[in-house]
Amino acid sequence: MKPANLLVILSDQHNPRVLGCNGHPQVKTPNLDRLAARGTRFASAYTNCPICVPARASFATGRHVHQIRFWDNAIAYDGSIPSWGHRLMAQGHHVASIGKLHYAGGDPARNGFHEEITTMHIAQGLGDLAGLIRDELIVRNGARKLGPEAGPGDSSYQRYDRGITGEACRWLAREAPRHRDKPWVLYVGFVCPHPPFIAPPEFFQLYPPDGIPMPDRYARDEWPRHPYLDGLRRGRPHYEGFTGPDMVRRAIAAYYGLVSFMDHNVGQVLAAVESAGLAHSTRMIYASDHGENLGNRGLWAKSTLFDESAGIPLIVAGPEVPQGSVVRTPVSLVDGFPTILECVGARPAAADAGLPGHSLFSIANGATPDRAVLSEYHASASICGAFMIRRGRYKYIHYVGHAPMLFDMESDPYERVDLASDPRHRGVLADSEAELRRLLDPQAIDRLAHADQAAMVERTGGRDAILKRGAITYSPPPGLAPDLTPVEIEAQPGNKPPGLDT
Repeated sequence: MKPANLLVILSDQHNPRVLGCNGHPQVKTPNLDRLAARGTRFASAYTNCPICVPARASFATGRHVHQIRFWDNAIAYDGSIPSWGHRLMAQGHHVASIGKLHYAGGDPARNGFHEEITTMHIAQGLGDLAGLIRDELIVRNGARKLGPEAGPGDSSYQRYDRGITGEACRWLAREAPRHRDKPWVLYVGFVCPHPPFIAPPEFFQLYPPDGIPMPDRYARDEWPRHPYLDGLRRGRPHYEGFTGPDMVRRAIAAYYGLVSFMDHNVGQVLAAVESAGLAHSTRMIYASDHGENLGNRGLWAKSTLFDESAGIPLIVAGPEVPQGSVVRTPVSLVDGFPTILECVGARPAAADAGLPGHSLFSIANGATPDRAVLSEYHASASICGAFMIRRGRYKYIHYVGHAPMLFDMESDPYERVDLASDPRHRGVLADSEAELRRLLDPQAIDRLAHADQAAMVERTGGRDAILKRGAITYSPPPGLAPDLTPVEIEAQPGNKPPGLDT
C-alpha cells in the first residue's frame, strides 16, 4: 500500500452487536455506519482478552496475553516489550496518543509515543489488585450498583470523552500539518460505552426503555450452567442489583445511549480529518478493546468468551481500502501491529517475524490467512484459565480443569447450543483442542498466570492488605475522579465456587 497517515480510534466495552451497520434494529450509530460504508467491516473480530488492560497490551505489542504476561488489570503494559509505536518512532514517524491507554504509567517514550495527551492509565499506578487473587472467590459488592445507577444523567466519563474529542480535533487541525515528512499515527482512546451506564439525556431519550427487549436467556432458569460462568456470577453479582425488568431495560437503554454518544464523538473526530484536508492521505481504524455481555445469560460486564464479550466491532477505511465490504475471516487485536506498520510504510524488526497477526488491510483486499484466532482470560472472578479458539465456523472454549464448550457460529451465532457433548461433533472438538494445544499448553499457562499474580500480591503488600484496600469500581480519568471510594470485597475460600442454586 502507498504509505498514509493513520487515525486509530479505540472505544471501551463496545458490544459488536450494538452497531447499526451490523444490523442492530434500534441502535443509532450513523458515523460508524458511514465509516463502514466507505471502508471494510470485519464481522468476526475478537479481542485477545475480554478485559481492558491485557487487551490493550496485546493490541500494543501484537502478541497474545500468555506471550507477554500482562494478565489482568493490575499487571499492565510497561513498555518492556516493543510496541508498534516503538517501531514507528525508531523510523521517524510521529506517534501521538490522546485518551485512555490503561498502561502502567505515563511515560510516553517508554509507552511508544512522542506525546500522551489527557491520558488515563491504571488507577493510582496499581490498578485492580483484587483481581490478582485467584485461589479464592473475590466477591465485588460494588457490582450490584450497575443496575440502580443506570439511566440518564452526567458522569465524569462523559466529560472525559468530550475532552478527548476536543483534544483530538485540535491535534488534527494544529499538529498534524507539522508532520509532513513521514506519515503519522494518532491514537484516540474513548472510555464510553464503559460503565457506569449513565448516558447524556439527549442520547438516552433515543431509546425508550419500554421498547427494548429483555436480554437473551436472562431468566435464572434459562442460564447455561458451568462452573466458570457460575463463578463469574458470584464474583461479580451485577444480576443481584437489578430489581426487575424495568431496571434491566433502563440499563440497556443507557448503554445504547452511551454507544450513540461515543458514535457522536467519533463523528466529530472524523469531521476534523475532513476539515484539515487529510481525508485523502489518512486511513482510519475503529475498534474496541472488548465487548459487553449486556445481561445475556444473566451476565453483565465482560470476562466471558461469548461473542458479546470477546467479540469487538472493527472497521478500516481510507485510501486503497475496499468500500462497503464485509469480511468474515476471523481477526483479532493482535492484527493491529502489522496493520499499523503496513499503513505508514514502516518496516518490522527481525524480532517481529514470529508475531501472530496479519495486516487487516491485506485481509480486506482478499488475503485469507489460515490460522486460528485466540482469546484468553486469566483475570478477575475467573476460577481457571479460559481459552477460545475461533477457526472457520466453529468456536471452541477450553476451561482448564472443566468441561469445554463448542459452538457452530454459522448456524448458531448467539451461542445457544453447546455442541461439546454431541457425538456428531467429536472430531471437531478434538481438532479444536489440538489447535489450541498447538499454540500453547493451557495447564502450563494457567499455572504461570497464577504464579505471576501470586508474586504480584506479595509485592503489593499481601492478600490481607488487598482485601482491606477494597476495590475501586471505575478507573479515574485524569483530573476527574468518578469513584475513588474503595468498595468492600469479600473472599470466599476455594477456587471452585458452588453454583448459585446451592
